[in-house]
Amino acid sequence: MAPSSPQSAAPTRASGRKRAAKAEEIRHDHEEEEVGADASSAKRRRGAASSRRNAKAPPKQAKKAKVGRKKKAEAESAEPVEDDVCAEEPDEEEIAMGEEEEEEEAEAEAEAEEQEAAAAAAAGSPGKKRVAQPRKRGAVAAGDHVPEFVGEPVPAAEARSNWPKRYDRTPFRRPEEDEDLKARCHYRSAKVDNVVYSLGDDVYVKAGENEADYIGRITEFFVGTDRCQYFTCRWFFRPEDTVINSLVCIDVDGHKHDPRRVFLSEERNDNVLDCIISKVKIVHVDPNMDPKAKAQLIEHCDLYYDMSYSVAYSTFANIPSENGTSGSETASGISSDDADLETSSGAPGRKATLLDLYSGCGGMSTGLCLGAALAGLKLETRWAVDLNSFACQSLKHNHPQTEVRNEKADEFLALLREWAVLCDKYVHGDVGLDLAGSEDQEDEGSPLDKDEFVVKKLIGICYGGNGRENGLYFKVQWEGYGPDDDTWEPIDNLSECPLKIKEFVQEGYHRKILPLPGDVDVICGGPPCQGISGFNRFRNRNEPLKDEKNKQMVTFMDIVAYLKPKYVLMENVVDILKFADGYLGRYALSCLVAMNYQARLGMMVAGCYGLPQFRMRVFLWGALSSMALPKYPLPTHDVVVRGGAPNAFSQSIVAYDETQRPSLKKALRLGDAISDLPEVENYQPREVMEYSSSPKTEFQRYIRLSRKDMLDWSFGEGSGPDEGKLLDHQPLRLNNDDYERVQQIPVKKGANFRDLKGVKVGANNIVEWDPEIERVYLSSGKPLVPDYAMSFIKGRSLKPFGRLWWDETVPTVVTRAEPHNQIILHPNQARVLTVRENARLQGFPDYYKMFGPIKEKYIQVGNAVAVPVARALGYCLGQAFLGESEGNHPLYELPASFTSVTRPVAQARTSPVSTPAGEVVEQ
Repeated sequence: MAPSSPQSAAPTRASGRKRAAKAEEIRHDHEEEEVGADASSAKRRRGAASSRRNAKAPPKQAKKAKVGRKKKAEAESAEPVEDDVCAEEPDEEEIAMGEEEEEEEAEAEAEAEEQEAAAAAAAGSPGKKRVAQPRKRGAVAAGDHVPEFVGEPVPAAEARSNWPKRYDRTPFRRPEEDEDLKARCHYRSAKVDNVVYSLGDDVYVKAGENEADYIGRITEFFVGTDRCQYFTCRWFFRPEDTVINSLVCIDVDGHKHDPRRVFLSEERNDNVLDCIISKVKIVHVDPNMDPKAKAQLIEHCDLYYDMSYSVAYSTFANIPSENGTSGSETASGISSDDADLETSSGAPGRKATLLDLYSGCGGMSTGLCLGAALAGLKLETRWAVDLNSFACQSLKHNHPQTEVRNEKADEFLALLREWAVLCDKYVHGDVGLDLAGSEDQEDEGSPLDKDEFVVKKLIGICYGGNGRENGLYFKVQWEGYGPDDDTWEPIDNLSECPLKIKEFVQEGYHRKILPLPGDVDVICGGPPCQGISGFNRFRNRNEPLKDEKNKQMVTFMDIVAYLKPKYVLMENVVDILKFADGYLGRYALSCLVAMNYQARLGMMVAGCYGLPQFRMRVFLWGALSSMALPKYPLPTHDVVVRGGAPNAFSQSIVAYDETQRPSLKKALRLGDAISDLPEVENYQPREVMEYSSSPKTEFQRYIRLSRKDMLDWSFGEGSGPDEGKLLDHQPLRLNNDDYERVQQIPVKKGANFRDLKGVKVGANNIVEWDPEIERVYLSSGKPLVPDYAMSFIKGRSLKPFGRLWWDETVPTVVTRAEPHNQIILHPNQARVLTVRENARLQGFPDYYKMFGPIKEKYIQVGNAVAVPVARALGYCLGQAFLGESEGNHPLYELPASFTSVTRPVAQARTSPVSTPAGEVVEQ
């Protein structure tokens, strides 16, 4: 993040000074080192020069050196920018990307099936139905009794009223329903091994061989129509019995799973009376109970429970109370100062703060804020962190009030801890107050030594990074020098400037430049897990978290543990539920539950929320026990959800039940999203254009809305720059050879390199050279049909130089725009899709501007969370935050007005959720 501009007023000579004779000389590091999103993107930007400098010269000499380098940079910039032109041939990564999509899919499915079979056979599998086992008994010893019911049977009328299904002799039932055992009569008590058990008792129940005993609550005693004696148990789950499975030994910043903690479920089944082993003392604990009171309550019990567990959506949630709501449904976390629902301008009056980690260009946080605003909550992205400097520029431009930090998440966490120490010292404590006066007295009138320079102001703070050693650094503005001479100095070098540090910390504390624990209401983010990617040939399947490429999942959870937000929303690829038996997905759930968060995991398809792309992603909700756990929004568009989920998480796909018949909008196609955009050439240098036609579909009318109409308050009540203009409608410029090839791809559905001269399709749909046609060459002398296209996926692929079509749904938006192994050509123009067209497919509003070279813009758009998906999630978040989320069901049907182009805010909150949505109509 760029530092704020210096104040124009010059400070007095008594400003704190850095004594270079006693510390290291001023290191000239006035420009930030460009840091790419990852190693591969750094490779793609190999034409960009590094700008980090470490010249150990006084400011004036450093300034001269800087001028010389600037001229050199200007000379270099006159050359063509490599990142704006398509490479001539696919590199290893581009080939691997295509191969991963087509070949690894089959491998992953086979692997998932094998792992699921092993998991289902394992003891305590969360998807395995519990079947209690009768104990093996020898001869009946003297004094022992065969298990029996005691007391009189429950009166028939009462039994039929309490357990009606047991006495229903109607033969009809739905095929998907399990047939209930029928009862002759019910009892209230039973005796097993001379111990009397009553309804409501908690017991250990005999499990299968090599399994830990089950834990259950007795809800029925009855004699079946087969004259056998049964009891019904409502089951408790240990953490290791849930989807967390073996990941119960994690430690998240001191938070661990309590071995005495269990979770109550709604699952229950019938077992013979002889399966009961013994009683167990289990107490219910209010999840918001004071820790000391909780410790006293559970001191003399065997186990305790404070949340429920459901296999569906891997849900850990507060226990519903007798009135049908969870224990936290009425809690909103909103102060009385924010009591008004709306302001006079239409903006929501209640506010909440958001930290976007691994933010990219801000797709996820933008969508969350838009959806929350529609629900009546003004969610503000106050902080954002990402490693990609161009993505940070894009986010900062579109959200100017956000504190955007271009750094590693690990360094951000270390900085947060150091910032809390500084605030305790300089804001909440008295340390440094006396030093300030003595500093001024010492400096007043004192001449500067040769190697001394006066500190004008501190304007930034960081923890290491950019090649610096770990530690706290301040960005220093020097008296008598301009912004180009600002340097990053370790805090030890500023030991004689406590007043300057105090001023910076106090100002930063009041501006909240960094969050402290309790400042953040919502944390969202998608920690990269490149260790599970098919690009990684050395994936660690046994211990994925020992792979450095997966460590950001740990960092994400460590930041959650430190800041303790009210809500957490983590996004990731579906592979976190496939790779290594879903290790990383289970780990994330385990971390939240160990930190006493409610948690819920679901998979959502982008096309189901009004986009012409499929793209399935995993979303994990977390909520403090004092808050309502957000639901998942049901689809608004009729898109078929296909595959993608291993068996253990098959109940986590957000979709309507097969028995339901919702009225949904038609699935969107490519033409619905981009048919109104003006025609552009292969080379289009303008970042800002005018629209050439009116919108043709409902989607196009919506995507062109202004910030105010979209309820985007990033610029307050005003308009942002270039509002109403068409931004970033620029394609990656094809090199001369590829452009010549693309011009010869027919304008028809399904066209690709196979339609070029000299290619024919042989047996098994494999391409081969046509022996009757002489090989055709381009004007450059290179072949019209490149060898790599013929050999890609052993000649079976349809992707090289493939043309999209108007009535198609795109599988996903790619991060690379090269056409060598991807179907990304415009339906009827000789070019790839532009950045704006890709942004449309991701649901970015047209006013959202991207920064950086063309290739970087594609990366930002392709890596983003689809905005409409995040918007739907934001609506559910807003409802939960405001305490308006009713019931304990994990899914929510969005109001019809949610997808309307013109919708008053109040209407959206009061519309009945059962109203069906309409269809997309052409003007």
